[in-house]
Amino acid sequence: MPHDTPLIATVVAGLGLAFVFGTIAQRFRVPPLVGYLLAGVAVGPFTPGFVADQALATELAELGIILLMFGVGLHFSLNDLLSVRAIAVPGAIAQIAVATLMGLGLALLMGWTVGAGLVFGLALSVASTVVLLRALQERRLMDTERGKIAVGWLIVEDLAMVLALVLFPAVASLQGGDGAALTSDPLAARFGLGLTGVLVLTLIKIAVFIALMLVVGRRLIPWVLHYIAHTGSRELFRLTVLAIALCIAFGATKLFGVSLALGAFFAGMMLRESPLSQRAAQETLPLRDAFAVLFFVSVGMLFDPMSVVREPWPFVATLFVIVVGKSIAALLIVVLFRHPMATALMISASLAQIGEFSFILAEIGVALNLLPKAGRDLILAGAIFSIMLNPLVFAVVDWLTSRLDKPQTSSPTAAASEPIPVTELQDHTILVGYGRVGSIVGDALHQRSAPFLAVEASDDMVAKLKERGIEALMGNAARASVLRATNPAGARSLVIAIPEAFEAGQIVEQARAANADIQIIARAHSDAEVDHLKALGADIVIMGEREIARGMIEELDRARPAAMRTAEQDSAA
Repeated sequence: MPHDTPLIATVVAGLGLAFVFGTIAQRFRVPPLVGYLLAGVAVGPFTPGFVADQALATELAELGIILLMFGVGLHFSLNDLLSVRAIAVPGAIAQIAVATLMGLGLALLMGWTVGAGLVFGLALSVASTVVLLRALQERRLMDTERGKIAVGWLIVEDLAMVLALVLFPAVASLQGGDGAALTSDPLAARFGLGLTGVLVLTLIKIAVFIALMLVVGRRLIPWVLHYIAHTGSRELFRLTVLAIALCIAFGATKLFGVSLALGAFFAGMMLRESPLSQRAAQETLPLRDAFAVLFFVSVGMLFDPMSVVREPWPFVATLFVIVVGKSIAALLIVVLFRHPMATALMISASLAQIGEFSFILAEIGVALNLLPKAGRDLILAGAIFSIMLNPLVFAVVDWLTSRLDKPQTSSPTAAASEPIPVTELQDHTILVGYGRVGSIVGDALHQRSAPFLAVEASDDMVAKLKERGIEALMGNAARASVLRATNPAGARSLVIAIPEAFEAGQIVEQARAANADIQIIARAHSDAEVDHLKALGADIVIMGEREIARGMIEELDRARPAAMRTAEQDSAA
């Protein structure tokens, strides 16, 4: 008996084609997200064949955004947010203002109204949460100062867009649009508040939400998680984590007018107060990845490829504002605040794209008769192509950063061609990762006065290691230039303490090619990862679960009476 199952069809078609196109993209050394976007175009209404349910895909993508921002909050403390407020708040506001003015200027050139230009400019000013966080996570920059500034900048943009959405109906009425068509706040509509009243009410609601999370959520959320953890049910623990993330995000939107992403971020940040936050992050990781893929698919479904052909020059100008104009503005702002050029380049690359909030702004602008439908098409096209170009922008920034990180020499030509300086250590140990596992290994090596070099992605950790007199290098050891700087050819051993098996495999392969005699020790979480790393050249791969079991067995052996152990030995003889 046939059944109408649009939800299942959308998930199956979205994930299935994302897998196919993502694999093809990876094969041609293109970021998989490009494949996910093309998968969305393939199942969208503007290409022949099967058409997935666009509304359902968008809602599934919202789940991905909630879980992603919840995960960011789990790794981002309130102190981290406050530590970057001096650059994130004024920087984000200035960048939004500059990008909005550029969008307004382009809109006026196309003959649109001022209201349409403001909506268009705001939509071009706000970066995609998913794309930015994916880029930071791939480069292991989340725990660095640069990563914290980028996330703080993102939160300020989110708050600014919440205010913008609240004020849209008032602007629409002033511009002659249908301001009554979309009442953003029931209280404002009921009491007939003007523009100032709506703004004040919105600020009060956001302040109440943040205060509630700091006062109540900071205590209640960790307590609930601890209570559930003591039940011993992993299934219930996982369900609790998901329920906290989704319920707080949804409640924040309905009760306080805060975006889903911002509500989920604060939920994660409050949960970080619990020692169980690391486990909570691991439990939500598979769902975060799956729904993040659906986000890119849903973006692809919105895109009409023929819109670029119909309006090529407005499209090129829109893309220029997003990728070039906004990036240059962000770079100059960060430099003016006296931050390093490497930080300015990374922030500008992070913001050189637009995403989910831009779609919301475009849809509401069209619903209020503020923005013409051509403006929505340009925003969608700009989002698609800016997301596809973002990995290339980051590649250029990585190349420039590697040049800026080199020591200055008397000859500019020599400085431009000099590689990252190689350590002078010989017969040493290379330690990749200085987290929970790596720090124990590093401390043991340091106590024995054994020569070793640590490679760590966090600039804060690198600074602390250098203060202790430990040679440390910041970067991703999977990059050939970074690993080469550790002198694997002259090293005695390599210890890979990071949990990412794919990155570890790249490091193993490169190190073995540089030194056939180097001893390589890595960590893994499954038998498949053990086999993978050994096949690439690792000598020893330690799986945490096995070592825990061995430790328990050894303790049991020590606890048994000596007479019993002697009897067993005699029996065996």
